[in-house]
Amino acid sequence: MERDGQLLSARPALETEGFRYLHVTVGSLLATYGWYIVFSCILLYVVFQKLSTRLRALRQRQLDRAAAAVEPDVVVKRQEALAAARLKMQEELNAQVEKHKEKLRQLEEQKRRQKIEMWDSMQEGKSYKGTARKPPKEDSPGPSTSSVLPNRKSDRKPLRGGGYNPLSGEGGGACSWRPGRRGPSSGG
Repeated sequence: MERDGQLLSARPALETEGFRYLHVTVGSLLATYGWYIVFSCILLYVVFQKLSTRLRALRQRQLDRAAAAVEPDVVVKRQEALAAARLKMQEELNAQVEKHKEKLRQLEEQKRRQKIEMWDSMQEGKSYKGTARKPPKEDSPGPSTSSVLPNRKSDRKPLRGGGYNPLSGEGGGACSWRPGRRGPSSGG
């Protein structure tokens, strides 16, 4: 019996020493590589989540393909809907083309009328450029012809801004003059 007692007392000592050894090795491993292990676990979790969503989408696509292949009625309906949409878009495009052609015809007709009017005015001895000018508005109460001229000048856009001064050196862009460097020349 004493032998059994010695064996029993020897086992817990070995087990505690094994736990102590395990504690020391795991502790030193975590102390050395703990952050690497944590970041690796986070990275594995993120990668797993991405892959699982992609795998779910891939399975869903495969199921949809299998369902579409099994049901030819769905395929036929889808193709008919696609053909109807294409036909509708083509009709809209044709309507737009017709509108554009009508506008072009109207512009050509207007130009033809202007040419005929110009030709008639030339035959009568009038200046053909006189028809191109817009006549002054006669609704205004008595403006003289001399007051009409400044209005036309004010309608024009000025060539430069109002604050431009060529002597100021500003606003010239890349054409600014700068004096040379002071000091002796560097040659020699």
